[in-house]
Amino acid sequence: MSSPRQLTVRSSLAQPDQTSRARSWATSATVRSVMVANKKKNTTPELRLRAELHRLGLRYRVHAKPVPGVVADVVFRPKRVAVFVDGCFWHGCETHGTWPAVNRHYWQAKISGNILRDRRVDDLLVVAGWRSVRVWEHEPVIGAAIRIYDLVRIGQGRERPAVG
Repeated sequence: MSSPRQLTVRSSLAQPDQTSRARSWATSATVRSVMVANKKKNTTPELRLRAELHRLGLRYRVHAKPVPGVVADVVFRPKRVAVFVDGCFWHGCETHGTWPAVNRHYWQAKISGNILRDRRVDDLLVVAGWRSVRVWEHEPVIGAAIRIYDLVRIGQGRERPAVG
């Protein structure tokens, strides 16, 4: 049989202290669950772009660090090209980005911070001798893939594969 002390410990573990949790940024439990479910890697636009790049004959690294502290969605190491697939909401697309009405100050600071970080990352890559390519999630996949193909294959005298 368990000692009373062990029973007390087990019962306190079963019900965590609610006051010790940090206050969430979300306005409701539903909002929090939706935002937590957003993927950071392997999003649909990213997977579509990677499939088209592969179909064009390009080989690359996925979620690799071109320079310390920077993780790109697609990396072409020999050609020093880093590709980022940016979501319209998260990265402040001027065409499709929206500003939520609820918790406006939080989201303006968050999205503005993302835009500034993107610019700093691009500058850091340029200083390190890399080329940064930003692809918006709404961009046609074939057009983005051809833009990347042309950048990666410059100087190799290769003909672009047929598109379609």
